[in-house]
Amino acid sequence: MIIFDGDKKVFKLDTNNTSYVMGVTDEGYLGNIYYGKKIDSTDILYALRIDDLPFTPSKFLGGKIDFMDRFPSEYPFSGTGDFRNTCISIKDSTGQEGLELLYKSHNIYTEKKKLAGMPCARGEKTTSLDIVMSDEAVGAEVVLTYTVYEECDVITRSVVIRNISEKEFYITKALSACLNLETDVSDILSLHGSWARERHIQRSKINYGSYVIESLRGEPGHQDHPFIALLSENCNKDYGDIYAMNLVYSGNFIAAVQKDQFGKIRTSIGINPDRFSWKLESGEQFQIPEVIIQYSHNGIGGMTRNFHDFFRNYLLPSKWVEADRPVLINNWEATYFDFDDNKLVQIAQEASKLGIEMLVMDDGWFGHRNADDSSLGDWYVNEEKIKGGLKNLVDRVNSLGMKFGIWFEPEMISPDSELYRKHPDWALSLSDREPGLCRTQYMLDFSRHEVVDYVYGKLYEILSSANIEYVKWDMNRPIAEAASESLPADRQGEVLHRHVLALYEMQERLVNDFPNILLENCSGGGARFDAGMLYYSPQIWCSDNADPIERLMIQEGTHLIYPLSTTGSHVADCPNHINGRVTPFDTRADVALTGTFGYELDVTKISQEERDQIPAQIAKYKKYRKLVQTGDYYRIASFLENGRYDSYMIVSKDKRHAVLIYVQVVTDSNVLGKKLKLCGLDSEKKYIVDGKKYSGNVLMNVGYIIKIAKGDFKSVVIEIESAE
Repeated sequence: MIIFDGDKKVFKLDTNNTSYVMGVTDEGYLGNIYYGKKIDSTDILYALRIDDLPFTPSKFLGGKIDFMDRFPSEYPFSGTGDFRNTCISIKDSTGQEGLELLYKSHNIYTEKKKLAGMPCARGEKTTSLDIVMSDEAVGAEVVLTYTVYEECDVITRSVVIRNISEKEFYITKALSACLNLETDVSDILSLHGSWARERHIQRSKINYGSYVIESLRGEPGHQDHPFIALLSENCNKDYGDIYAMNLVYSGNFIAAVQKDQFGKIRTSIGINPDRFSWKLESGEQFQIPEVIIQYSHNGIGGMTRNFHDFFRNYLLPSKWVEADRPVLINNWEATYFDFDDNKLVQIAQEASKLGIEMLVMDDGWFGHRNADDSSLGDWYVNEEKIKGGLKNLVDRVNSLGMKFGIWFEPEMISPDSELYRKHPDWALSLSDREPGLCRTQYMLDFSRHEVVDYVYGKLYEILSSANIEYVKWDMNRPIAEAASESLPADRQGEVLHRHVLALYEMQERLVNDFPNILLENCSGGGARFDAGMLYYSPQIWCSDNADPIERLMIQEGTHLIYPLSTTGSHVADCPNHINGRVTPFDTRADVALTGTFGYELDVTKISQEERDQIPAQIAKYKKYRKLVQTGDYYRIASFLENGRYDSYMIVSKDKRHAVLIYVQVVTDSNVLGKKLKLCGLDSEKKYIVDGKKYSGNVLMNVGYIIKIAKGDFKSVVIEIESAE
């Protein structure tokens, strides 16, 4: 619900459990008044402290800058007195930067508008608010859009900048939102890592000054993540206050927390202003990405379940949310580049006998690619490897009762390729410099429409040529030297954002042209596991490291925000190809269970003992698949925190069914069993666990004892069923 109290000039946005309140001052400044537990009144303009602030402009014109340095601006602007982190900066045609946005009008409506060229949450059964702010001197109009998702306790925010002047101006900073908090938050929650160890959870203290996480890699990257949350000191997985922001964007981002001289806290998120600018001609507008914000007083777990429900109900492709995803086998770790059609069919023949449902042909099927140093951009089948052509191979795999999927890396070009020899100017590079390689490849210049159309045309030809039912879209290097020969000097700052827009355009075309193809995104593993990509693909390859112990930490961080069903998770070869760790086959499967599930190995070479386990592993996955897709996720214990074991639960919405996963990484000597307090059950219900009956109240307060054999790397999956 959204209401505007015209007498008090107060906007109040209510979800089921929260209220978000803004107010307009006499001068026209829009301030953030309150965000927290639901309140029943709009009579809180006093909390802006206008009467207490020194030098309020309407009372004392000589102190406006002092006023701006304290005012909790809803969308802070730079250059006119707010010296904290701001959201927007514009350079006018004279080269001057300075903005003063004042309230102009607003509109409350029920049909949420789709963002132009950008992914955004759907708006079924929601209410939205547009607040129009303007700076008449610059000729800028800024529309702040809010949409309330009541049952998820989520509000989405986005911004449009319009040039209403007769001259061009340059946007040099365009963040999506900020929150001004005058409350007892003390900690920051964020996600960090590197290739093969993405999204490890980090909790830090808020100190005076600024805390920044960001990416300048042309994608969110393995190292940081476009998410940030502020927590009360006592906040844990079950209770406490938490404020979270998650950006729906797949390029360079910045998220910052700043504690100012007065002890007030401002957190902001959006497109990274470093290496960004956008020329806006008269009459044009610029769409800023959407951000998902939420407040929960039910701790980190409450935040997580709100996000999961929101993504499933409003952002993921609805066709796939509850659809059965195929159990697949990918040939990458099985063969790398050393394969042909017969080898792939041999893998498919053995896999089909075991209940695996899809074969995915990974890198190496096109051009003359036998290593990672050639042929990207040459999207035609290498018939020396795939004899008889792609359709022949797909038909052979289909005849075994298996689906077929294929790998692409559409954004890249190899120096050793026909495409590069014909169009070297299609690669991003700085003038008069030798282009820099990464993984022996360049980035294509997606700011050029002819490049985007050419590449998509090649993908369309391949996908139309055979019964392909799955696409893995990869990106294996960051974007550097982001300069384009096709853009003038004053538009070079647009290259990185134009790349993201072109990426969205291509994936939009793909899912519309091939609605039955299951799209899985990937970027060297999990470098582009973000909300923007999830708008197009219901699942993303979580990490190139499928070692189950490392995956415990990666998946804990991923599932902090994103539903379990979005996580591409496979049973991989052993010793692990990245870290060399040896783990039991059943542990690898149990950890992959709470993801999309598949295999990343050569099923023709593993032992007969392991081969014999696969049908039971697949049956277990299918038994719990709907629960994983739709249930509530509860964290019981964290291996990242305790260094010894990991545990989590998924509970059905009606609380009649649940599954508990426990992984023992390091054996505790002289311990008879591990007692775990379960979560999410109905305290009034009776449950059957391992043939014994317990009350939900007992399981959640006294706990359940896990008995596990001695030895490291042990795992159990325990079914919990209502006895009623």
